[in-house]
Amino acid sequence: MTAADAAVEAVATTDTLLVALDFDGTLSPLVDEPMSARMTPGARAALDELAALPRTVVALVSGRSLGHLREIAEHADDSPVWLAGSHGAQYWVPGTGVEATADAASDLALRDRLFDEASSATAEMAGVWIEPKEYGLGVHTRTADAETARAARSLVDELVGVAAPTWRRRTGHDILEFAFRHEGKDSAIARLRERVGASAVLFAGDDVTDEDALRSLGPGDLGIRVGGGETAATLRVDDIDAFVAVLDDVARLRRAHGG
Repeated sequence: MTAADAAVEAVATTDTLLVALDFDGTLSPLVDEPMSARMTPGARAALDELAALPRTVVALVSGRSLGHLREIAEHADDSPVWLAGSHGAQYWVPGTGVEATADAASDLALRDRLFDEASSATAEMAGVWIEPKEYGLGVHTRTADAETARAARSLVDELVGVAAPTWRRRTGHDILEFAFRHEGKDSAIARLRERVGASAVLFAGDDVTDEDALRSLGPGDLGIRVGGGETAATLRVDDIDAFVAVLDDVARLRRAHGG
């Protein structure tokens, strides 16, 4: 048995397993139009199977705002899948729904002003889209040429750096994000682990922001990186289909173990 096989078997046979997964690039292919993202059929089937097993909790942990995450994940009100949106600043809990938090009016007003200014400043930049986020904004450049993408990021970097120097800055696949909330996917994993009483966590992601969560994992957990890039993950897989095969193995082993 390889080390990777042993790590998969260890999480699959743990008492209470939390399967916490990034969405874009991990369960859904990266797309030019962000709101058109959807899970592959194989990923959907694997999540449904895991969520139906005893002592197995499935969660989506994403930088998307909660409303957008529910839309692209086609997440129904009776879903057993937990959601952590906005990098762990928002939660949806099965049987309860959205867990609301109050934010300062000044933070929300600054968010709205910076979104308007960034949108106006980049309006003539082809392929650039400023996304309004619950706690800040995102600069999408997937369909922009390299020079335009650099110019847009630099422009918004300067704008936010002057007006909101304490905001958290994140980079990802063709996106630059800013937020006045500082939660990360590491804190989301810690909170979910405690809430569901998980004895082990399987977390998978494909991007820079997922590395916060991957580095936070402990002995007995399993971190998986989907695709290339530097990573703290124990296991790397080439693509979504290869990752789905790992999830299928976890479900099979968990059923055999009585999960």
